[in-house]
Amino acid sequence: MELFDGALVSSTIRMVTPILLAALGGALCARVGIFNVGLEGLVLVGAFSAIVGNHFTGSLPLAVLFAAAVTVLFSLLFAYMTIGLKANEIIVGVAINFLALGLTTFALRAVFGVKGAFYDKDMAGLPQWQIPLVTDIPVLGDILSGHSPLVYAAFLAAVLLHLFFAHTVTGFRVLAAGMNPVAARSLGLKVTRLQVLAIALCGVLCGMAGAQLSLGQVTMFTEGMTAGRGFIALVAMMLGQSHPLGILASSLLFGLMDALSIRLQGFSLPTQFTAMLPYVLTIAAMFFLKDRGAAASSASQQSAR
Repeated sequence: MELFDGALVSSTIRMVTPILLAALGGALCARVGIFNVGLEGLVLVGAFSAIVGNHFTGSLPLAVLFAAAVTVLFSLLFAYMTIGLKANEIIVGVAINFLALGLTTFALRAVFGVKGAFYDKDMAGLPQWQIPLVTDIPVLGDILSGHSPLVYAAFLAAVLLHLFFAHTVTGFRVLAAGMNPVAARSLGLKVTRLQVLAIALCGVLCGMAGAQLSLGQVTMFTEGMTAGRGFIALVAMMLGQSHPLGILASSLLFGLMDALSIRLQGFSLPTQFTAMLPYVLTIAAMFFLKDRGAAASSASQQSAR
């Protein structure tokens, strides 16, 4: 078995999708001046809602829409607490994470009558799209083709979000609302409305991330199945400096570590060791961000003098 091959790249693209979608949602919040640490809980809610929607409707598109809708409700709760009640966004985000963990555990027993995990052998997961012409290309076809629609949607969302921020008037207004809310309000911009809209769109992206996790990768739900991916997405967002293309690059790095941790299990390495890789990289990235933040702070102080 080779360590690096086309299958590893294909697995990386599949593994990166939940992280990328959640990180893009976090970037939307960051751009309007809201630091959303509740990504972990939002993705978990999306994962559970997707399974519920698929179980009761039997329709995959409706399941994804249901996951997005339920996650938006949780996002609006976050918006109400942070914007409406002026609560501390870090505390509210942590509360959302605990609420999602407890609520999904309770709902798993209340809705399906099981503990730990729910699996239905008759439940269909998200389809794997075979791209015409690309499928026939050696090596490249196996890497780029055969993924779920949400995988392609995640990469498309990164590009569209970049174009939105860089080339649209509304994108400039969103950036202005985050950089200086007081100045933006003086120009007549609806800062609060833009913040609520950004948080709601974050809910949509996190709902899609959860749907990919529970329907696109394993077709089941287990308690706490996000396993820290929301926090990894938060680090990917900061590492990419809330820039969509930077987030895409940093998310691919974390996705590679996730795929590599699974691949290394085939080399008879301890599972506990291989499972640590994504989180070791997360800690290393946090140290990198600390140094860069200190340098930026020092530079700003010198310029002020």
